[in-house]
Amino acid sequence: MATDWLGSIVSINCGESLGVYQGRVSAVDQVSQTISLTRPFHNGVKCLVPEVTFRAGDITELKILEIPGPGDSRQCGDSQHMDTATPGVGCQVGPSQNGTGKVLKKPMSSSAPQNIPRRTDMKSQDIVISPQQQCSKSYMDRHMETLSQSKGFRRRHNSWSSSSRHPNQVTPKKSGLKNGQMKSKDDECFGDDIDEIPDTDFDFEGNLALFDKAAVFEEIETYERRSGTRSRGTPNEKPARYRHDENILESEPIVYRRIVVPQNPHKEFCTDSGLVVPSVSYELHKKLLAVAEKHGLTLERRLEMTGVCASQMALSLLGGPNRLNPKNVHQRPTVALLCGPHVKGAQGISCGRHLSNHDVHVILFLPNFVKMLESITNELNLFSKTQGQQVSSVKDLPDTPVDLVINCLDCHENAFLRDQPWYKAVVDWANQNRAPVLSIDPPISEMELGIDAKWSLALGLPLPLGERAGRVYLCDIGIPQKVFQEVGINYHSPFGCKFVIPLHST
Repeated sequence: MATDWLGSIVSINCGESLGVYQGRVSAVDQVSQTISLTRPFHNGVKCLVPEVTFRAGDITELKILEIPGPGDSRQCGDSQHMDTATPGVGCQVGPSQNGTGKVLKKPMSSSAPQNIPRRTDMKSQDIVISPQQQCSKSYMDRHMETLSQSKGFRRRHNSWSSSSRHPNQVTPKKSGLKNGQMKSKDDECFGDDIDEIPDTDFDFEGNLALFDKAAVFEEIETYERRSGTRSRGTPNEKPARYRHDENILESEPIVYRRIVVPQNPHKEFCTDSGLVVPSVSYELHKKLLAVAEKHGLTLERRLEMTGVCASQMALSLLGGPNRLNPKNVHQRPTVALLCGPHVKGAQGISCGRHLSNHDVHVILFLPNFVKMLESITNELNLFSKTQGQQVSSVKDLPDTPVDLVINCLDCHENAFLRDQPWYKAVVDWANQNRAPVLSIDPPISEMELGIDAKWSLALGLPLPLGERAGRVYLCDIGIPQKVFQEVGINYHSPFGCKFVIPLHST
């Protein structure tokens, strides 16, 4: 019964190592358990050898793609069929007009490319052998019996189809050559029945896998170079593409050291953008302020600018718009302002006036002196017009912690004030209070600082402050650039769009 399989077109899957073979069965040896295919295809490519033989142990799956009909010879599907038909195409015997069987082709899912099938008379069927079974004698005999039964059913169906036509059905004759040609074209395009259209899908994935995009583009580029298309205006390089956060305008490289002082700085700071800000000595800082005052930056202007910058920083430390809001009148912040009888104290009084104008409860401590500086007298006169409170005794300071303490007690010259009883009492009160401390223009020596600060605000250029000064901030008090150059400082503003910037130790 194994001879009944001769002439059938089958697909043999030998696993990942050997691949898939398709061809016509030329020999089946039941003793050696082998099957031979003539004109084989391997993974969609026609083999160079005319015949291939497989052992039963190498076969993992066997599919019958084409079965020769009763009227067909063993060479059904001749060399033309084998060359034009692609692997993975199943065949079935269907009824023809004269009642005899003919081969119908149906594409199956395969990795090889498939041609679009022609319309046939019946929907095709495939006979698939499970991969677990092997090509043994009993297996071949059992499926050969199934095959004979299916072929008998097809023959009966074909004879029934040919005998079920209406006896009076006559093919209409063509009237005229022209009308006959038009009728013939209409029949070719629209003559098939809807039921005769096969429900098969074209294997787009398999055909797309055979497209070598790199080779095609290389061929196009070679053609363009030879034909001179590139030389007639086509750019050779692709335009640069930028991200949404990249600047498309070319700019000069940033010079990170744009402030140079005449003396070697004892300490250097850097801004958030990486600009280096060197520290200056107290003598050079004092000379800078004197030259600025000679050119018109008077003490009153400097006090006003310092008060504005210090109050702006203090407002940010108090919570900014989240705390200072008209809806939060019950959370009005309290600031204790500790000032001494000197210019540093006048800077603190100016800061307190601006804080009080922004609805901050300010308690100003200033000791009583018989004679005050003119700058302090002017600032006290302005502060008295606000809602701020002025006290001269430590007992009048609040017992509970305040929101912020601003320290303006210390100065660079008057060191004898630290020995006064009022100074020691105020320092003890500030150290016992749990509020954070902001120092405005603190002195250089750490021994002169009686109160440890969390933040310190430097003016113009920073002094070499120690660790007890806390985190250092720098404010712009309006000194022109040529004033810096006059004292020997090559200066370029590091502030950018702000008046107060943080500094970091390098």
